[in-house]
Amino acid sequence: MDTQRIIAEATLGPSFPLPYDLPFTTAQAKAAGISTRTLTLLTKEGILRRPIKSVYVATDLGDSLRLRADCLRLVTPEDAVIVDRHAGWLHGATMVLRPNEHLELRPVSMFLPSGRGRLRNGLAASGERNFGPGDVVELHGLQVTSPLRTAWDLGRVRWTDEAIAALDAMLRLEVFTLEELLAGIERFRGMRWVTTLRAIAPLADGRAESPGESVLRLRCVEARLKGMVPQVEVYRGETLVARLDLADVAIMLAAEYDGAEWHTSPEQREHDRQRRKEAEKLGWLVKPFTKEHVFGRTRECDRMLHEAAREARARRGLRVLW
Repeated sequence: MDTQRIIAEATLGPSFPLPYDLPFTTAQAKAAGISTRTLTLLTKEGILRRPIKSVYVATDLGDSLRLRADCLRLVTPEDAVIVDRHAGWLHGATMVLRPNEHLELRPVSMFLPSGRGRLRNGLAASGERNFGPGDVVELHGLQVTSPLRTAWDLGRVRWTDEAIAALDAMLRLEVFTLEELLAGIERFRGMRWVTTLRAIAPLADGRAESPGESVLRLRCVEARLKGMVPQVEVYRGETLVARLDLADVAIMLAAEYDGAEWHTSPEQREHDRQRRKEAEKLGWLVKPFTKEHVFGRTRECDRMLHEAAREARARRGLRVLW
C-alpha cells in the first residue's frame, strides 16, 4: 500500500488492501497489513473517518443510513438491539447525538432483551431492557428500536435540555405524531426518569432545526413566554424576507439561536444581519442568543428574554408583565 500516494491524492484508491466502498474494523485492517500508525495518519489527514469506535470508513463516501448500518453491523451481535441515541441516528435523526459525539467515539448503545444479560466489551454501552410488540424493527439488517420507542427512551433522561432536543429531532422525522408520543407515556409509569418524559413530551415540536433552538424554546417556556413558536415566516407583501427561529407574532418578538456551526462565518453573519434587518423594518424585535447565553454557567437567557419581552410589549402599548 502506497500511503504517501493516498495522502497526496486524498483518496484510498486501488492500492488500498481492503474494499474501498465498505467500512472496516481495526482488526480487519491489521489482518490486511495496515498498521495502527497508518490508520491514525490517514484519519488525521481526513482520508479516513471513524463514525464509531474501532470502525473506519473512507471519508469521501459521505454519509447515509446504509453506510451507518454497515458500520454498526461490524460491531453488533445478532441478538443485540440498538437503542437510544444510536437508534435515532440510524433512523435519520442525526441531531440526537450529543455535540461531537461522533468524534469522541463513545460506545454504541446496544441492549439485550430482559433476562439475556448484557454485552461486556469496550464497544457497547449495554444492559437489559423490556421490549414490547412493535418496539423493535429491522433496519438494514440490524435490530433497532422503532422511532416511537426510541423517542420514549430518549425522553426518559435526567436533563430536560437533553430530552427536548432529542424529542424534537425524533418528531422531525415525521414518522409518528405528537399524539402518539403522548399516548404511550404511561406504559413507562414507575420507570427511571419518566417524570422528565411526562413534563417535556407535551412541549416537543418537530419544527426545531437544531438542539440549540430546542433548548432556547424550553428557556422561553421556563421564562413564561408561552407565545414563542418555531420557524415563523416574515413576508413583505408576497416576498419571504426572513424565517425566524422562534417568534411571538402577537408582540412581534423573535429569539434566534446563533450556533457555532451555522452562524460564525462572515457570509453566515452577513446573511443573518440582512434578514434580521428586513424583519426589523417591518416592526419585529429580533434578539440573538449564543451557546453561552443558553447553556453557560451564568444562564443570562431568562433575563434577556424578559428584557426583550418588556421592550416588545412596550413598543405595542401592551401591559408589561415583568
